Amino acid sequence: MSAFLSGRTALVTGASSGIGWETARLLAEQGATVIVHARTANEGEHAVERLVERGAARDQLHLVAADFTRLAAVASLAESVARAFPALHLLVNNAAVMAPERCTLTDDGVEVSFQVNFLAAHLLAKQLQGPLAAAGNARIINVSSSLHRTASMNWTDPNRVKKYSRVAAYAQSQLALSMAAGSMAPAGSDITSVSVNPGLCDTALLPLYGRVGAPPAEGAAAVVRLCLPTVELTNGEYYDDGDIAPTAVVVHEERSQRRLAKLADQLTTAKG
Repeated sequence: MSAFLSGRTALVTGASSGIGWETARLLAEQGATVIVHARTANEGEHAVERLVERGAARDQLHLVAADFTRLAAVASLAESVARAFPALHLLVNNAAVMAPERCTLTDDGVEVSFQVNFLAAHLLAKQLQGPLAAAGNARIINVSSSLHRTASMNWTDPNRVKKYSRVAAYAQSQLALSMAAGSMAPAGSDITSVSVNPGLCDTALLPLYGRVGAPPAEGAAAVVRLCLPTVELTNGEYYDDGDIAPTAVVVHEERSQRRLAKLADQLTTAKG
């Protein structure tokens, strides 16, 4: 087994299946201690058992469960991780859901894909700043999508209640995630935060793309590559196939980034 990540701790959200599970497996193979996040404890226990069957040591794996459709659960997860792991070297924001056919709001009053795919990542990055900064040279890897390039932010109606499209809602969540990457690593924090396109993979999100996808392990390999300390990263950039790739123009607009950060804080502060 390789040990490039020996002595490092990684939190992988949405690790019960698909790219998230494969990412957890590969990180464990590289020697990392992996905090395996799942929506429910049952899903998480099943994921951990399968990881052990594939060769991960049980003492490398730590299960956490939280339903990201509840911002209070996201905040509680961050609190428990920070308490158990004073130093967190890697945060992989992978959890994502497909936007439903009809506009669906969470109990927090937010369109479900915007909350799970973006706001949860925003809240985790913010509340785990302490453990990430304490780790030294920590990284936040946000698993985004090439669909972000087709998106636009609906600033006046981020829930898209008035004119809803599941593809537009999902793409907006991925655009927000890519836009926010840089701000997740404040200047002087010794944290680097980027977004990455894992490629088109055969996961639960594939129907949005309507094409044949590669095995999830291929997408996970693209994610894990950015976790390795030997790979240099530029804060706030979007990576595809291991290199910095073009983004939607708005991703690097400072005014839009500030506007998004303000919106995210407004939507999470009261509930988180």
